[in-house]
Amino acid sequence: MSFTLAIDDTTCIKCGKCIRVCPANIFVQPRSTSEVIVRNKENCIQCGHCVAVCPTDSVKHSVFPPEKVHPVDRTQLPTPEQILLLIRSRRSNRAFSKKPVPQEYLDQILEAAYRAPTASNEQELEFTLVTDQEILQQIIQITVDIFEEKIRLINNPLIGSLVKWIAPSQYHMVTRLNKLVQTVRKGKDLILREATSLLFIHTAPEHYYGLIDANLAYQNGSLMAESLGVSQFYTGFICRAINEDKKNRINKLLGIEGKIHAGLAMGMPSFKYPNYIDKKEIIVQKR
Repeated sequence: MSFTLAIDDTTCIKCGKCIRVCPANIFVQPRSTSEVIVRNKENCIQCGHCVAVCPTDSVKHSVFPPEKVHPVDRTQLPTPEQILLLIRSRRSNRAFSKKPVPQEYLDQILEAAYRAPTASNEQELEFTLVTDQEILQQIIQITVDIFEEKIRLINNPLIGSLVKWIAPSQYHMVTRLNKLVQTVRKGKDLILREATSLLFIHTAPEHYYGLIDANLAYQNGSLMAESLGVSQFYTGFICRAINEDKKNRINKLLGIEGKIHAGLAMGMPSFKYPNYIDKKEIIVQKR
């Protein structure tokens, strides 16, 4: 992508902040009183740090014209205590009502997820939002089908013995998976818990940091959902099934060509938790 980048020397106060925040080291200031120089512009990852940090709007980056630069009113930001209370009170609430998540809430959750940091600012995350109830049911059935196939495979005496030796945790998971499958087949949804919305986060298969980027996005989206009063949980069963499936059935169902890394099941809660509880004591190693 072609772009321009320059410093307006008539307004620059030579504070050096752009130099300190640039991850690509493309700004140079030989002395504290000298002009800031742009070098090796081609190394710019277009993160916008320089534009966001400049107190006098002297960094002129064509990717970030004035209409894309917004002042931050820090008096409107939540306090650390409020953030920590939100984190403490967040639970994977699977008790959903029949009421759908309002579209404006879904839009805010998507924006929060998309605004998460990505490696080298590549911003290659893609999102698929599913609200069609028929498609949600198909995802549940495909997930259960994949687990049934795994159960049959591990129940094979020869393969089962090998798996028990090489991956004992997978072998012992069969009992749990079998109970899960039987319960779902009887009509009780233990996969999506009757969530009304499902957000998948995915990237191109070759994206090296796809899993890391997607899970950062998931956390952003999950906390935004919590702040909106939207119940949610991580779709561990579905993501596990996707990883096991060589046929890519869920990808094909949704038209996703890349790699699905994370899923966020959402719905409006039937009730809210009035309390939060303490977790185990934190273990911190200090060196």
